[in-house]
Amino acid sequence: MMKKTYTILAFAGFCLFVAPTFAASGIAAVTESAVAPTPASEAKAVEAGKAIENEWKNKSVKEKRTVRKELRQALKAARGNASDSETILLVILAILLPPLAMAIYDGISTRFWISLLLTLLFFIPGVIYTLVVILGGK
Repeated sequence: MMKKTYTILAFAGFCLFVAPTFAASGIAAVTESAVAPTPASEAKAVEAGKAIENEWKNKSVKEKRTVRKELRQALKAARGNASDSETILLVILAILLPPLAMAIYDGISTRFWISLLLTLLFFIPGVIYTLVVILGGK
């Protein structure tokens, strides 16, 4: 149930305590050079990024909306598989800091701004709104 939390804590511990000893012994330098991108691959990545940017600029507003809507639906579908522990943590966070919980759940969207406004004006409606959105999405 808390497997994800323990994994994150273990990784953080590794990064804080074990990784610096590897860096001191020179192991990190070897691994960094093994995965360092070459100038040719960097140039290809930059060209690909520019091509995608140009393609995005050439799309109409309607096409951009469609792409954004598809991306949101894909993110919601991926989020739909969230575990119960994540939902419980979001509910606890929604009670303490509703806008932060909404930002984690839905990103900086219209819902986030509504939650922030309700929380700043009347705290309890902000909590209720955030809980309805988080628990209603399941």
